[in-house]
Amino acid sequence: MKKILAFGASSSKTSINKQLATYAANQFENATVEILDLNDYEMPIYSMDKESATGIPQLAQDFYAKIGNSDLIIISFAEHNGAYSTAFKNIFDWTSRINGKTFQEKEMLLLSTSPGPRGGATVLEIAKGRFPFQGGVVKGSFSLPNFSANFDSEKGITNPELHRELMKIVMLFKKMSPLN
Repeated sequence: MKKILAFGASSSKTSINKQLATYAANQFENATVEILDLNDYEMPIYSMDKESATGIPQLAQDFYAKIGNSDLIIISFAEHNGAYSTAFKNIFDWTSRINGKTFQEKEMLLLSTSPGPRGGATVLEIAKGRFPFQGGVVKGSFSLPNFSANFDSEKGITNPELHRELMKIVMLFKKMSPLN
């Protein structure tokens, strides 16, 4: 059985991106799914001075180990001022100090959503361009616009066209690298 690691790249306790990542991860049958909460990995803001003084925090090492123990990583990005949330960026910065290939050549499905019509498309493009340099094998991406109009906490993606689009990507993952 394959292991899926999923999380919303946000520290919001009611993260719409965590909801989307959880929904997407649960579309893979016969896989174990672990959903992370970035609040469980809160660390001092990265700086070379802090790293020199205290080393890499255990939480960064734990996060890195979670990546290493997975077969597929699903991340849904919150867009803060056109880029990653501070919570995600800090974890990313710390774990990249363990290994520049942070994502350890793991397959990735990258997602984003927002309340607006672009669905976090800007941050999604940043991640798609950056993560291959960090050891991520980006196999698919999906942006969900207008979250509250297109997603229900019980039903998932309610817009039939957008639901088909995500399911098409999930099916491609299953064909490329069967997780079942």
